[in-house]
Amino acid sequence: MINRSSIRLVAVSALIAATAGLAGCASRDKDDKFAYVERPVEQLYGEAQEALKKKRYEEAIAYFDEVERQHPYSSWARRAMLMSAYVKYQTNEYEDAIADLDRFISIHPGNKDAPYAYYLKAMCYYERIRDVGRDQAITGQALNSLEEVVRRYPDTEYARDARLKLDLTYDHIAGKEMDIGRWYLHRNQHVAAINRFNTVLQQYQTTSHVPEALHRIVEAYLEMGIVPEARRHAAILGYNYPGSDWYEDTYKLFEEYDLPMTEAPRTAAAAPDTTE
Repeated sequence: MINRSSIRLVAVSALIAATAGLAGCASRDKDDKFAYVERPVEQLYGEAQEALKKKRYEEAIAYFDEVERQHPYSSWARRAMLMSAYVKYQTNEYEDAIADLDRFISIHPGNKDAPYAYYLKAMCYYERIRDVGRDQAITGQALNSLEEVVRRYPDTEYARDARLKLDLTYDHIAGKEMDIGRWYLHRNQHVAAINRFNTVLQQYQTTSHVPEALHRIVEAYLEMGIVPEARRHAAILGYNYPGSDWYEDTYKLFEEYDLPMTEAPRTAAAAPDTTE
């Protein structure tokens, strides 16, 4: 799995050209911004690299931006644009990083570093996924961005990591559906609850929430007195997750209602006696 450390390794190894550390202090005005003094692109990029190495992130961003401003049509400018986004990602300036990445993708869609740009954009969303009790707009954006990495660059290391994170993201979204479903169930809004749990079964059937969703549907149907549907979903739960805690809880539910989990077989009617 690719983590922040490996992202840093990829960024540094793939994007930072080996440049000699060139001395020179950047002139700043009282607002702590670079005064416009035209300098060789190698010098500016070298200063940015040195600032990044020393974790002076604000300074690194300023130098990378200056590379692009002073030398907009150079190959250095492409690297600087991506590196500026990377540093902003490192400092949790996610929206600014996404703006830089979108600009890079629109200007250089066929560049060899485009897969990394798409992946880094996905990470800017993924790392802000909120807990299931809060709004999930970011989760949806993370999902879309991760899927785009897989779709566009299926054979890359970025796609491999994106697939792992997609599984976690689907599980997170399913958790949100479960949270809402339980809220409805506790308020005796059984149909609304069942709809939420069915969403988990139909759209997120590979997630860890499926056994509980089946159990909650059984619970809802029993409370509504619809025993055949409760038994049907209990049978699905027992077939797919026979040793799970949720199946044991379902079994106990039927005991509480004094009902067998399976319907007793019907006795065949005796043939009429036709003898006289």
